[in-house]
Amino acid sequence: MAEAERIIGTPDSPDGAEAEPEQSSGAEGQEVGEARPRGKRRIAVLFAVAAFAYVLDLVSKMLVVAKLEHHEPIEIIGDWLKFEAIRNAGAAFGFGEAFTVIFTVIAAAVIVVIARLARKLYSLPWAIALGLLLGGALGNLTDRIFRSPGVFEGAVVDFIAPKHFAVFNLADSAIVCGGILIVLLSFKGLDPDGTVHKD
Repeated sequence: MAEAERIIGTPDSPDGAEAEPEQSSGAEGQEVGEARPRGKRRIAVLFAVAAFAYVLDLVSKMLVVAKLEHHEPIEIIGDWLKFEAIRNAGAAFGFGEAFTVIFTVIAAAVIVVIARLARKLYSLPWAIALGLLLGGALGNLTDRIFRSPGVFEGAVVDFIAPKHFAVFNLADSAIVCGGILIVLLSFKGLDPDGTVHKD
């Protein structure tokens, strides 16, 4: 049975059974060699996107605290879009201010889950989506840890204030964009490991 499987697996081999194990081993080695750099490349994309989103969020918040906090809002598009510094103890878009510690734990858990998924990440779109989630989660988690009123209870700096909508920041935007992309990828049947399935 094993011999038949080897023969079926290498139909173009002109040699006998002695040459087939070497060819099979070489093919497997080549596949592994191709998979490894592809996996590393996707992980690099994930962390590059995460770093970009995190740094952009961090710098924007530093500027807001230094230049905008305790000042009048800046109108960007009339009264339809303003930059207005507020401190948010709740989740994204100001929800759940009584559960700051819980949201901190959730953000930390999301980061751990993404780090574990990275080991099996072969899809470029998934790498971008998870990178956005990771960068956004790290951005808001940094505020939770280092800003007042205390460690794991810090208020997040929000400043993007559209009319008739909650005030948010770039980390919130990254999380939402990453989440939407994940939903779209799931509908298309694309998995993080690069395989495509149809239900």
